[in-house]
Amino acid sequence: MKKIIKYFKESYNELIHKVSWPTWGELQNSAIVVSIASLIIAVVVLLMDQVLTLVLSQLYSL
Repeated sequence: MKKIIKYFKESYNELIHKVSWPTWGELQNSAIVVSIASLIIAVVVLLMDQVLTLVLSQLYSL
């Protein structure tokens, strides 16, 4: 039990004193970058799906 308590105390100490948390502005900027990247990837996947659907429908109609 002492090991578990020691683990939690050390974890808490590390989170409070050793971790550098991003500022609110940095967090917002990162969220915007991730959102835009996700949107771009989603559009690319959509386009690939549409092209593949078109190609396969043409192939199957032969």
